[in-house]
Amino acid sequence: MAPVTKTSSRLLVGAALAIVPLLGLAGVASADTQAVNYTCQGKAAGQTSNLTLQQNVDSTAPATVAPGGALTITLAPGVNTVPTAAGSFTVKSVKNMTLSVPVPANATVNSFSLSGGSGIGSATVAQVGNNIVTSVTGPINGGAQFQLPALTLNLTAGESGSITTTLAGTSLSDPGLKFTTTVSVFGFPIDAPTVCYPNPAPTLTTTTIG
Repeated sequence: MAPVTKTSSRLLVGAALAIVPLLGLAGVASADTQAVNYTCQGKAAGQTSNLTLQQNVDSTAPATVAPGGALTITLAPGVNTVPTAAGSFTVKSVKNMTLSVPVPANATVNSFSLSGGSGIGSATVAQVGNNIVTSVTGPINGGAQFQLPALTLNLTAGESGSITTTLAGTSLSDPGLKFTTTVSVFGFPIDAPTVCYPNPAPTLTTTTIG
């Protein structure tokens, strides 16, 4: 029985990682679209699996801003669908998503807000340290469509330099994207947590002060 259990554990981690590409920001017209490479790791039942994936990110920001002036940056996710299966396992749901965006240098945060979104349960946004973190509770059932809410940042520019935006995360121990996938294994629900970070960290927008 031991070999069967070990194989199932590896497949379970793969099932969790199969959900990762659904969580990128994509789908709406914007000033800039980039492909971001993520390094991810999933763990379940004592097994670990690694994955590299690519995800598009759409973003909007002004090209220039006056010193001390106001500016708005928006990240707007598109509609995605949770798969019904991952490998040989049935995907029951995805839950507890968090996506972190660092507060950019040379700017002060005045406010931030979420808008839109559907099929995600409840969504909240908060500043945690130097990150603005969007949290979605779910659960989002396998086969269901969902849309993460758009994140809007209202900032005040500093006196000089530039304001750049990126995605949080520098390593597997400092992830910027986290979520849990619940899969059915022999009829039992099993949670598989997954963490990801952008590698390399992208420059999504650049606004010149002056």
